[in-house]
Amino acid sequence: MHPKALLDAATELVRRVLLLDHPADAVVSRFFREHRALGPRERATLAETAYGVLRRKPMYEHLARSGSGSRERRLAILGFHGSRDFLKAALTGPEQAWLDACDAIDRAALAPEYRHNLPGWLVAPLRAQVGDGFDALADALQDTAPLDLRVNTLKEKRGQAQAALAQSAIQSIETPYSPWGLRIAGKPALQKLDVFTRGAVEVQDEGSQLLALLLDARRGEMVTDFCAGAGGKTLAIGATMRGTGRLYAFDVSAHRLDKLAPRLARSGLSNVHPVAIAHERDERIKRLAGKMDRVLVDAPCSGLGTLRRNPDLKWRQSEAGVQELVAKQNAILDSAARLLKPGGRLVYATCSVLRAENEDVAASFGARHADFRPLVVADLLTDLKVPSAADLCAPAQAADGVAAGQYLRLWPHRHGTDGFFAAVWQRA
Repeated sequence: MHPKALLDAATELVRRVLLLDHPADAVVSRFFREHRALGPRERATLAETAYGVLRRKPMYEHLARSGSGSRERRLAILGFHGSRDFLKAALTGPEQAWLDACDAIDRAALAPEYRHNLPGWLVAPLRAQVGDGFDALADALQDTAPLDLRVNTLKEKRGQAQAALAQSAIQSIETPYSPWGLRIAGKPALQKLDVFTRGAVEVQDEGSQLLALLLDARRGEMVTDFCAGAGGKTLAIGATMRGTGRLYAFDVSAHRLDKLAPRLARSGLSNVHPVAIAHERDERIKRLAGKMDRVLVDAPCSGLGTLRRNPDLKWRQSEAGVQELVAKQNAILDSAARLLKPGGRLVYATCSVLRAENEDVAASFGARHADFRPLVVADLLTDLKVPSAADLCAPAQAADGVAAGQYLRLWPHRHGTDGFFAAVWQRA
C-alpha cells in the first residue's frame, strides 16, 4: 500500500479507537473486516499505530498541539508504527519538519503526566502501592506485552511443543515461573500451525497460568471456574485434572462461553461443562452448593493489569466504575463461596493492579466469612515448586494483619507478566 493511503487508513482507525465507545480490539477487528484487502504487514502497522496512540495519548496530544491538519492525523503520525522514511513519504514538507522537531524533544524533560501517560485518578493509588517503583511500572504498562503460550500437558510436554514451534521457525523460551509456559517474541501467526490446531498450545499469559496452577485441582474432583469467560483458565484447570472429575465453566455471557467451544474441541478434555448463568445467584448454582472441591473466581475487574495488551482501558475506566466493580466482586465472591464443601479451596483473582479490587476485597470477604481460613500463597506456590515463590507474593507495602506472602501479586515491571492478584482460602 502507498504510504499516503496507509497513513489515511491509520488516521481513520485512530479516530475510531479514540471514541472509546467500544473495546479497542473490537474496533480494530471491525475495521479489518471492512478492509479485507489489507495484508498482514499493513494490518500490523495499523493496529500497532492505534495501540501506540492509546498507550501515549497524553504525550502525543501535547506534541500534536504544535502541528497542523486534523487531530487524528497528527496523532497517527506521532504514533506511526514503522520506519520514519516510509512515513515521511506520506507527509508534506511542513509535516516532515514538525515531526523532526517532535522527535528531537527529550522525552525525559517532559512533564510527568506526559511521561507516565496515565489518567490522573490512577496515579495516586499506584504510587501509594509501589512507591519508588512507580516510574518503572508506568514504563512497563506502556510496553507491548510478549506472547505467552500454555502447553497442554494432556497432549505433549513443554520441550516437545517448543521443538514443534522451532520447526515452524518460531523461537520460544520457557517462562520463568509457570511450568507450562513458553514465551515468544513478536506476534507470529499461530492459528494454522499444527501445534496449535491439534491443541498442544493455547495463548495464555504466564500470570493467568499461575492462577490455574494455584487452584491445584486434582483428578476426580468437582471444580468450578466461576467467571470462565472464553475459558483460558478452564482449559488449564481441566489439564491439571487430567480430563477426569467434573469441571463447571460458569459465565453470565453465553457469547463468551461460545468462544470456549472450539478451544475445548482442540484440548482433548471431556470433563468440562460450560453453563451460562443469569447472575451469581442463579438456581443452577444453588443446586451445587456445598459440593465443590475447588472454586476459582477470576472476577470481573477493571483489567488495569493488562494495559500492555489493552491500553484503552485506562481511558475507559473511572474511579466510579471501579467502585461499582468492587460491589460486584464482593457479591460474586459470596455466592461462589457457597459452592465449597468443607475443606474445599477458594481462589479469588483479578487482573487489576488496584488495592481496592484486590487486598480490600479479600479483607472484606475474610471479615464476613469466619469459616474460611486464609492460606499463604507463597507456601502453596513453594509446594508446587514454582521458582521464586516469595517474590511473586511480595506486597508493594506491608498491610496490617496480613502474613508475609499472603497474596499473589504479579507486576509487569517486576515479573514480566500482566498485573495479577490472588487470595486463597480453605473452608473449615
